[in-house]
Amino acid sequence: MPMYVRFQVSKELQDLAYEMVEKARDAGKVAKGTNETTKHVERGQAKLVVIAEDVTPEEILAHMPLLCEEKNVPYTYVPSKQELGSAAGLKVPTGAVAILNPGKDKDTIDALVKKIDALKKQG
Repeated sequence: MPMYVRFQVSKELQDLAYEMVEKARDAGKVAKGTNETTKHVERGQAKLVVIAEDVTPEEILAHMPLLCEEKNVPYTYVPSKQELGSAAGLKVPTGAVAILNPGKDKDTIDALVKKIDALKKQG
């Protein structure tokens, strides 16, 4: 497990995170890539950040969980940067995606965030 991963996420929640990115890409708004995601977290515009676990070097994303916590932005992990890039509509892998506007799936995002918060409390 990479050093920046602060809690374990179930397969069910990982799949839901990919799905949320896809839906937000189609009906809402997403920021793609570590730099864009960082900017939107710093500005408090991100509703949910999805971080890939297979990014190398790990330092690229080491700041992200801490920044999210500092700014009270919920975040979760998925195993594959390739799949995350694909979910965000990219032809290349990406280490992080921020959902800025979930579109009509706000309730699903809220439910996902509650589950993530419960995981963090266990960890």
